[in-house]
Amino acid sequence: MRKASMSSAVLIVLALALAPVPAPADGKPVEVGALRIALGAACAGLPEGHSELLGGFPGAKLLEARVTAFRGQPGLAIHAVLLESGAEIRLSKIFPLGRLRRVNAEYHGVISGQQVRPELAVTADGQCQVREARRIIYDDAGKPASLRIFGPDLRKIIAEEPLNPAVPPSADPGADPGGAVVAVVDTGVNYLLDVIARRLARDGAGKILGVDYWDQDARPFDVDTGRSAFFPLHHGTAVASIVLREAPAARIIPYRFPRSEMSRMGELVADADQKGAIIINMAMGSSKHGDWEAFEAAARARPHMLFIISAGNDGRDIDKRPVYPAALDLGNILTVTSADAFGRLARGSNWGRKAVDIMAPGEKVAVVDHRGVAGQASGSSFAVPRIAALAARLLAKNPTWRGPDLKRAILSRAKPSLRHPDLPLKHGWIPDPMDDFLPGR
Repeated sequence: MRKASMSSAVLIVLALALAPVPAPADGKPVEVGALRIALGAACAGLPEGHSELLGGFPGAKLLEARVTAFRGQPGLAIHAVLLESGAEIRLSKIFPLGRLRRVNAEYHGVISGQQVRPELAVTADGQCQVREARRIIYDDAGKPASLRIFGPDLRKIIAEEPLNPAVPPSADPGADPGGAVVAVVDTGVNYLLDVIARRLARDGAGKILGVDYWDQDARPFDVDTGRSAFFPLHHGTAVASIVLREAPAARIIPYRFPRSEMSRMGELVADADQKGAIIINMAMGSSKHGDWEAFEAAARARPHMLFIISAGNDGRDIDKRPVYPAALDLGNILTVTSADAFGRLARGSNWGRKAVDIMAPGEKVAVVDHRGVAGQASGSSFAVPRIAALAARLLAKNPTWRGPDLKRAILSRAKPSLRHPDLPLKHGWIPDPMDDFLPGR
């Protein structure tokens, strides 16, 4: 009786929360209707079964059903179904310790043959109340152009975010900002922000030197859709803002890394070399060595370049459980992890007596985020650009230096930490990356 009573209560809530809603102003009723059915199935049942979901779509086939545990109990359910039309519904339900937090349903429409692409997502909260919808707007070439966000009524547009905008022309066509070059290999940068745009390295015609190796075009815009096309992450703008603030005379070449085709990292390194970049900021990495084989070969062939790389934020010894490219055995890599202001290894930051060279303050570092808003960020990713900026200032003072000279100069500043008498790093701690003083000079 208690179980039946609870089920009835849930259905009453669903009837109220998921009552028929109009399609977004530019949407298709069939998409919204399908997502409403999926949300209802998720709120009424799942995660162990999927009969509620398939029951709402006659003729549909189950593509995926996966449940992930949280503290020993089911906490995340992922389901996907193939509709008779060829479209797909993808559903995620987050319920840690049995408490519903969020439900997200996505509609992936057919564009040609069996190829599908993400079109619309609807999100409901822990009470199964619809909170917003997100539609991806594609350009004539089929590339994502913008992300349109609707309010709870699924009609009012509350925001529209660009996903691949054109690079604004330089205010002074043909003018390059000058200064030491730092290649920032990341998720791209928001070049619509003046703080970024005016410091981009450009050619004689005013075209930026940066490249998007993800989309293979000349628009390295800061968007990471690796986890979700509807909720992209932004990382590179904040990283680049640190380089530009702490090396005010530097200029950057932004690269959006080729997530889906990491074999192209060799091309990226060659391009940066050809364009005169000696300092390469890489606040990124993964646990798969195979992803980095092309990068490893390209970097090994260019000892004059210095690759300043994040140790990662997995809270582990990367000598034993490697993260790449940080753990690659290359003389022109400088691997950096994050410390707090007192010389303690920051919580969650990786370490390694062989693989990690130094730590630098990377907690609560001032950044400008993708929106152009000033804030703070923490982690090894934000210690790396502080060392890259130090390298840029050293290169500006010593223009004939190359990677080995810069690495020696930076490591000469490393010292023991009073808070870590047995520091689990190869060289030590750089307390103040803004200090250009070199011992013995």
